[in-house]
Amino acid sequence: MKELKPGELYTETPRDLLNFETTDELDEIEEMIGQDRAVSAIHFGIEMPRDGYNIFALGPDESDKRSWIEDFLKGHAIENDVPGDICYVNNFKEHYKPKVLLLPAGRGVELRNRMETFIDEVQVALTTAFESEEYQNRSQSLEEEFKEEQGEGFNELSQKAQEQGLALLRTPAGFTFAPIKEGDVMSSEEMQKLSEEERNELEEKIESLQAELQKILRQMPGRQRKLREKKKELDHEFAEYAVKDLIDETRQQFKDIESVQNFLDEVRKDIVEHVQEIISQQQPQQGILGMLQGQGDQNQPTKPSEDPVLRSYRVNLLVDNSKQKGAPVVYEDNPNYTNLIGRVEYQAKFGALTTDFMLIKTGALHKANGGYLILDARKVLMQPYVWEALKRVLNSHKLRIESPGEFYGMMSTVSLEPEPIDLDVKVILVGQRQLYYLLSAYDPDFSELFKVMADFNDDMDRNPENQQLYARMIASLIKNNDLKPVHRDGVALLLEESARYVSDQEKLSARYNHILDLLRESDYWATQNKHRRIKRDDVQKAIDQRKWRSARVREQLQENILRKIIYIDTEGEKVGQINGLSVLTIGDTMFGSPSRITARIELGRGDVINIEREVKLSGPIHSKGVLILKGFIGERYALNRPLSLSASLVFEQSYGGVDGDSASSTELYVLLSAIADIPIKQSFAVTGSINQHGEIQPIGGVNEKIEGFFEICKKRGLTGDQGVLIPHSNVKNLMLNHEVVQAVKKGQFHIYPVEHVDEGLELLTGIPVGKRNKKGEYPAGTINHKVEQRLISMAEKRMRYTGLITADRKTDGHNE
Repeated sequence: MKELKPGELYTETPRDLLNFETTDELDEIEEMIGQDRAVSAIHFGIEMPRDGYNIFALGPDESDKRSWIEDFLKGHAIENDVPGDICYVNNFKEHYKPKVLLLPAGRGVELRNRMETFIDEVQVALTTAFESEEYQNRSQSLEEEFKEEQGEGFNELSQKAQEQGLALLRTPAGFTFAPIKEGDVMSSEEMQKLSEEERNELEEKIESLQAELQKILRQMPGRQRKLREKKKELDHEFAEYAVKDLIDETRQQFKDIESVQNFLDEVRKDIVEHVQEIISQQQPQQGILGMLQGQGDQNQPTKPSEDPVLRSYRVNLLVDNSKQKGAPVVYEDNPNYTNLIGRVEYQAKFGALTTDFMLIKTGALHKANGGYLILDARKVLMQPYVWEALKRVLNSHKLRIESPGEFYGMMSTVSLEPEPIDLDVKVILVGQRQLYYLLSAYDPDFSELFKVMADFNDDMDRNPENQQLYARMIASLIKNNDLKPVHRDGVALLLEESARYVSDQEKLSARYNHILDLLRESDYWATQNKHRRIKRDDVQKAIDQRKWRSARVREQLQENILRKIIYIDTEGEKVGQINGLSVLTIGDTMFGSPSRITARIELGRGDVINIEREVKLSGPIHSKGVLILKGFIGERYALNRPLSLSASLVFEQSYGGVDGDSASSTELYVLLSAIADIPIKQSFAVTGSINQHGEIQPIGGVNEKIEGFFEICKKRGLTGDQGVLIPHSNVKNLMLNHEVVQAVKKGQFHIYPVEHVDEGLELLTGIPVGKRNKKGEYPAGTINHKVEQRLISMAEKRMRYTGLITADRKTDGHNE
């Protein structure tokens, strides 16, 4: 069997393909290369006007799809109309239900600023009007009229009392009548001198006058109410006059917006209704009240913004699109409930929490209304209540601000109920494939709301066109991240590293973050080496340093092998012992390491015991591989007689779980070695899964596995006999490091591609496998012949043993 040549172990980038000196000469690239399917899906999703065609972008996180989608949407959104501004204003009829105003873009900030100015001006205008001489005169006239009407009744009663010898007196306790004599009120002594007849006559007069007095007093509240009404009418008249010009000026500015006209009508009515409250706020608050309101100087009037009445005329500009170009594209990094839906805030006042329409705060859906909202699916699902809230607004097309407690009926406190906003937004969820499949399987609403799947590739073809585009993509990353330009030899190595990252000579990685990190680290080493541009050596330094920084566990494991704490042989021959290859993943680090696999057999009933499975350290895929090799042995050697052995397989010194079927061919080799009593060369390590036909199937991590065994052999000393057997179908996955390639080139290390188990057996043992002749027999001295003869011998022993037991049982029964 031919071993692989150095050129088959690593595919270099043709230098004539890169027709530039440095990346400075390359044009930046805007499109995402190698993602035609995903790009087409996003195009479709954002242009589809029907409900439910939101997008779920799935694929590897490392592809940096979120930032690309954001840039792509911004390029598309610039051609769309700018959505309007969103404002909340006071509801003068129901204060706990603020009204929403939807205004053309830029008009919201105009209205807000105009109303702030209006508030300052209206207070001055009202104060001026109510301090005017005309108002004071008319107000005084009403007071005098009231006093005059009230005085006429008392004067007439007083005159009548005088005519009857009585005087009407005002005392602290009220009005009373007293007799007079010669113009003076009679004293008590004089009253005592009156005859009983005179006193009775006097009491009758007083009683009669008292009735008339009560009649006059009963008319006083009506007169006072009439006075208040007239004064209120006067206040309304002057308030209307004072604010007319200000209201008309604002009306004229927003004459084309009916909702603003209606709002101004309500403002005018409210000002007229509460004019005295507005004016009173201009007066300084004295004593404790002033201190509670936080006035440092009690002689200063309340500021307009602190006046609760004037505050109700303000405009809460929730979304300002005055500077927006095209439709908005919003990415919410922290999509908790309030950041997404919005919230109502509270402030402490007089020891209690209060709120109003000015404390309504925006959410990401408000900002993205009329455009696009990008969310991380995992973050959305991790936040309480957010997923259900998002589905609710997408189904109803209404954005309603309410707390989660109110939404789920867990709270019944009185709060604001802002008017819902009509919602028109495309939501793009970015997440892993597993999340998409889980949501599709377990949430029936998901498929109705996210009908567009944008599936991003993990890799792309490594053809000349894509490699040139990849070079331009590298140039774009460099310019966007302010890095040094890269020499074309460095670009070539980056392309090769991209292929190695996906373990495929014919593919390039679509996970651009990996390349960006490598560029940043290469830029660092170029700076350390005082290079003006990034050279190939700088890129290689970055690759080596990254590997070295994460090598502690790998080196510790290798040290244990070299110190023979972990038993691995790289020379000699052993029966029932072989070197398997496995891949260990710790964090984002993956490396290969050899493992000793042994097999032992004994007389039995055809059982192949997977010791890992028996102790529950074997995963289902590994257990499946063991059962497959048992099927292969049964088909090849036990068609005419039962298998009469019991075999045990184990990964020696394995103290953790084992999964995957990449060792199934290795386990078959070692099992056949134990059956045939044929030694296996320990200078080889083996990987590859097997099917029931004996074909060697591809496995993952082939580069790491080869390099892991090579490093052990190198540290012990390369003998020229060492090597690795890999599946033939994995040859296209080889992108081995420079050391391995050079060792193969010098004949110090060997890599053999295996298509069938028979090829591997011959290479590992140096003995022909053998094929059945016309008589159905294997040639003597071949592996198959030795295996078959051993199994025949074991079957005969089992039959004799079974016969003896049967005879013994019959004898025992006869004796009985």
